[in-house]
Amino acid sequence: MTQRLRVLLVADECNPEWPSLPIVGYKYALEIGKLADVTVATHVRNRENIEKSSPGIPFAYIDNEWIASPMYRLARMIRGGDEVGWSTSMIFNYLPYLAFERGVWRHFQKELTSGGFDIVHRITPMSPTLPSWLAHKVPQPFVIGPLNGNLDWPRAFAAEQAREKEGLRKLRNAYKYLPYARSTYDDAAAVLCAFSHTRADLPRVEDARIVSFPEIGFDPAIFHATGAKPAGSRGEGRLNFLYAGRLVPYKLPELPLRAFAASSTLRRHHLHIAGDGPERPRMEALIAEHGLQDCVTMHGRKSQAEVADMMRASDAFVFPSIRELGAGVVIEAMACGCQVIVANYGAPGDLADEGRGARVDMAGIDRMVDGFRLEMEACVETPANVADTAARAKAYADGFFPWARKGEKTMAVYEALMAGEPLAGLGY
Repeated sequence: MTQRLRVLLVADECNPEWPSLPIVGYKYALEIGKLADVTVATHVRNRENIEKSSPGIPFAYIDNEWIASPMYRLARMIRGGDEVGWSTSMIFNYLPYLAFERGVWRHFQKELTSGGFDIVHRITPMSPTLPSWLAHKVPQPFVIGPLNGNLDWPRAFAAEQAREKEGLRKLRNAYKYLPYARSTYDDAAAVLCAFSHTRADLPRVEDARIVSFPEIGFDPAIFHATGAKPAGSRGEGRLNFLYAGRLVPYKLPELPLRAFAASSTLRRHHLHIAGDGPERPRMEALIAEHGLQDCVTMHGRKSQAEVADMMRASDAFVFPSIRELGAGVVIEAMACGCQVIVANYGAPGDLADEGRGARVDMAGIDRMVDGFRLEMEACVETPANVADTAARAKAYADGFFPWARKGEKTMAVYEALMAGEPLAGLGY
């Protein structure tokens, strides 16, 4: 019987109850833990929720609150909360993150230097702008990623960028000159890279060490189409359109409202909006201004399971986000058998390529409203095409993005590194 690989997973953000990156990190760690003997090093703030979930794999909790807490409070004050100002958050996380990895080294130094692990893999954070202190230190093959970042703001949406408080975005490339930035990518044995926009950000890494590997995944026990009618016939005489996500400027959650407002055809159908955030008052004002109360429902924030139920009841998932790095929600909608209608920029455009969804090219807001309106009206006019497109998308999601599949592909990378074999062909 082949001995299982011993892997130290470094996952600062790893929490079963926190949305977006923390829950992605947690689920990814669990899948790797089914195939290897893993230990997860994570931040102490995650302890309570992890221990409540009884994960079945060992976790070590690293406490760097002496620097993380004051830096977080300062960043939150500058951002005006947690919903906007992502670039500011990354800037203020640089020193705390280095302190976290030094804490990981102190905790595991004996095992790392005596051969207690075969692989060290940093799975979160996923931003390329946060370098690794461990990459130049550990004797084991060091894997980093999946990484995702480097998607510019579209020039036509300066107003949304201002509302997102993303003025510091212009400083982003300065990270390449910070301490440990070069050694991170020079010393990594493998760099898991989500999409082409991130690959372009890593010119120091030759293709032989790059593995194409989107970070997104889904849980088939939650996101599936079992018991659902084919897309195009789920609304009993009218189509159900769904937007699900945070109501923040860069996701353009008001766009489907404007499309409905401009279309007598769409007003005979229904738009459901799941989510909450600072754009909600603007959206409620638009609903009142255009008299959309009978064809639009604002559902507020919903759990993952509730969103999955809404996806199975919806014919089309409308996601106009203009700066989406990963777009896990698009894959979840595909897995639930929805046709997806997305902005053709960043991850959503890649995921919906090759006939897996409708893509609206990036333009100014008015032209994008027209583009989404036309695609939504096409769903109404040709529901059979909706069913065909949704079926292709579901086959793609089921074939590549269940968490179990991502665990298998990660193990293939580990095994190639241990055997000294090439990484070519191991990605997506």
